[in-house]
Amino acid sequence: MAAFSELVFSGVQPTGNLHLGNYLGAIKRFVEMQERDAQCLYCVVDLHAITLWQDPEALKGQIREVTAAFLAAGIDPKRSIVFNQSQVPQHAELTWILNCVARLGWLNRMTQFKDKAGKDREAASIGLYDYPVLMAADILAYRATHVPVGEDQKQHLELTRNIAQKFNNDFSGSILAHGHGESFFPITEPLIGGPAARVMSLRDGSKKMSKSDPSDNSRINLTDDADTIAQKVRKAKTDPEALPSEVAGLAGRPEADNLVGIFAALRGITREEVLADYGGSQFSTFKPALVDLAVEKLAPIAGEMKRLVADPAHIDAVLAEGSERAEALAAPTLDAVKDIVGFVRRGPALRAV
Repeated sequence: MAAFSELVFSGVQPTGNLHLGNYLGAIKRFVEMQERDAQCLYCVVDLHAITLWQDPEALKGQIREVTAAFLAAGIDPKRSIVFNQSQVPQHAELTWILNCVARLGWLNRMTQFKDKAGKDREAASIGLYDYPVLMAADILAYRATHVPVGEDQKQHLELTRNIAQKFNNDFSGSILAHGHGESFFPITEPLIGGPAARVMSLRDGSKKMSKSDPSDNSRINLTDDADTIAQKVRKAKTDPEALPSEVAGLAGRPEADNLVGIFAALRGITREEVLADYGGSQFSTFKPALVDLAVEKLAPIAGEMKRLVADPAHIDAVLAEGSERAEALAAPTLDAVKDIVGFVRRGPALRAV
C-alpha cells in the first residue's frame, strides 16, 4: 500500500436544528482534530441534504447556520478548510466514476436507505439510494486517510473502503503506469467517537437525539440560550436509583448512561472519571452539575452563532475561500482519475478558451 499524507475529512448536513448530538458526535471532535498534524477539511454537505426535498430559501439559511456552528465551536477556517460541497464540482463528477466502480449488491445492503425510505421505497429519490457513493466521492476526492464517524455512518465508510480497493485493483496497471505506485486511493480509516459519539434523547434514553422528535425538550439545540439549556437538562428523564460507582452499573439504565456520557463528553473525560466523582450520588446532585457544565460549554456557542448568522456576507466569504482551497486539492485528484480510467482530457490551452 502506498504512503499517503494524513488528511481528515468530514461533513455535516444542513438540514436544520443542529443539536447536542451533532456537536458532541461531530463538531466538537472537528475542533479537537485541528490539533493533529494533518490537513482537516470540514464540509457542509448540501448535495446530501437534497436527497430529501428542501425548501430552497430555508436551505440557504441552513447552510449558513451549519457554517456558523463550525466557526462558533472553534473551527479556524485558516487552519482547516471549511466549505460547502456544491461549490466544489469534483464531488459530483467523481461520484459518477465511482458509481461505475461500486456494485449494486453493495448498495442494496445499506441499512440507512432502508430506514429512510421506509415501506414506499419505489417513491424514494435515486439520490437517497446513491447517497453512500456520493459520500465515498466526498472522501476520496481528497484521498482522505481518516474520517470521524458515528454509528450510523460506519457502514457507509466501509463502502468507501470497498470502492477504493476495487478502483485500485481494477486499474492497478494504469495507476502504476501513471506514476502513482501500487494504489491511487487510500483505504480510509475511521476515527471512532468518544464517550458520547451517540447522544440519546433527553426524554427517552433508548432513542437517538433527533431534530425530528416532536418534543423540543428531547434535545438541546445549539441555538438554545442558557436558560433553555438549563431547563431542558433539569427536565431530562432519569430513574430513581443513585448513580453507580462503576460503568457496568449503567447497563439497563439508558437515561443515566446518556447523561453520564454527555457530562463526560462535555468535560473531555471518561465515564469512569465521571462516576469516580459522582458514583453514589442522586440525580438531585448530579443534574445541577450537568446544568452548570452544559451552560458553560454550549451557551457561548449559541451566542456566537447568533452573531455570525446575522452577518451572512462573512459566512459566504468563508465558504467561498474554503471552496477554492478545497477545489485546489480535489481538481488534481479528479484529473488523475480521468487519466487512470482512460479519458481524453482537454489541455491547459483549450481549457482557457
